[in-house]
Amino acid sequence: MAMKDELKALEANQTWIMIDLPAGKRPIACKYVYKIKYNSDGSIERYKARLVTKGYTQEEGIDYHETFSHVAKLVTVRCLLAIAAVKGWGLYQFDVKNAFLHGDLQEEIYMKRPPGYTQGQSHQVCRLLKSLYGLKQASRQWYSKFSTSLLQFGFYQSKADYSLFIKQDNRSFTALFVYVDDIIVASDSPAVVKDIKVFLNNQFKIKDLGQLRYFLGLEIARTSQGI
Repeated sequence: MAMKDELKALEANQTWIMIDLPAGKRPIACKYVYKIKYNSDGSIERYKARLVTKGYTQEEGIDYHETFSHVAKLVTVRCLLAIAAVKGWGLYQFDVKNAFLHGDLQEEIYMKRPPGYTQGQSHQVCRLLKSLYGLKQASRQWYSKFSTSLLQFGFYQSKADYSLFIKQDNRSFTALFVYVDDIIVASDSPAVVKDIKVFLNNQFKIKDLGQLRYFLGLEIARTSQGI
């Protein structure tokens, strides 16, 4: 069932089209990776199957060119939590659904038919239109798409940590921190946070995790005395 849900999500996202393999082209293989998602109390939330490409078979210069993507700094998270505690800002967490699938591919990449996939002719392959987990350039393409969207929404990017985005006007201050597909929002305005949530959900489809509790191995507990 989890595999069927994954394939439906990929089809809805228009991740690929089924075509005959062009002469001289080589398709890369794919597989499923299975994971059990747990709630904070240890109970099972859901079973997840993720389709990933065998990116280690990609050839540099043909299947990909650049792969660099910014990595968040833990010290930035600690600073953000400290300032939020002093200023009394609200801290919220969002998770982007199938984040890497939003990245647009610039290269011409073909993938073998996923196990259990019945669309198209049996001899056809998938021509990837969107990035897929496992691709060498997947992280870079997702970050590029996400950061561009935030800049268009009015955020500006920190020069100290490129994973931190700031938005400020006469009425509010908002800081957004992204680590791959996990997002922290710190703000003194719940209305602004609501606007950001609507924008991100329209752009990428996100899951609202509510008040910040767990992030990068940290458990965040808030009291009247601080964090």
